[in-house]
Amino acid sequence: MHRDGVLYGLGAIALGVIGLVFGDFALQWQPVPKDLPGHAILAALSAAALLLLGAGVLWRRTARIASAVLAAIYAVWVVLLHGPLIIAQPTSVAAWLGVAEILALAMGGLALFAMLAPSPDAKLRLTARLLFGACALVFGLSHFAYAAFTATMVPAWIPFPLFWAYATGCGHLAAGLALVSGVLSRLAATLLAAMMGTFVLLLHLPRVLAAPGSQLEWTMLAIALSLTGAAWALSRTLPTGERSNALTLNLVRRDA
Repeated sequence: MHRDGVLYGLGAIALGVIGLVFGDFALQWQPVPKDLPGHAILAALSAAALLLLGAGVLWRRTARIASAVLAAIYAVWVVLLHGPLIIAQPTSVAAWLGVAEILALAMGGLALFAMLAPSPDAKLRLTARLLFGACALVFGLSHFAYAAFTATMVPAWIPFPLFWAYATGCGHLAAGLALVSGVLSRLAATLLAAMMGTFVLLLHLPRVLAAPGSQLEWTMLAIALSLTGAAWALSRTLPTGERSNALTLNLVRRDA
């Protein structure tokens, strides 16, 4: 088992199981039109693919190819399913949030693929870091654009929910800036994974326990787990010390 991909693989497995149990795609994260011919069959095939690829990520011998294929599938979601939504509503933060969440999952797979390469692939690592950083910036922006809604997601026993909506938004923005700039990027990705993992435990898991028959709650839990795994996988690919974009670009040129 490849430990750095465990959470990422489990997230994909969860999405696959949820898809098979509910006989549907992953709701707004996989916005397939309901009137698409063969909707139920395609949903089952998609869920089975996520389940098998997630399991493949957990097995060391297949982890690299499985993470690459999983990243490609998520990238297809971005282009074919979320692309039209962006074209229709280019100024909608919600539409861009949908892109960012799935693109971040794709970058998690890309980071795993780069990490498991026989020799370090600086170009893929740079791509994963920059695009994941851009996604984190969108996450942060959404917390400010929809602060009131975000506050409603904070568990009732935690005081000052609006404060936490803004605080976690600032955390996303700070992590995004660090990843895009290359300054303390490994620390930023690690802390981002920790924050997302906290969302899984304190927010989504209790909501699932309160509404175990809800496809939406289960899907949100699986997406949050997948994002946590993607951020963690990215953090493992980054240098342990502070590195700048200039140094990373030098590595890219050297490998070219």
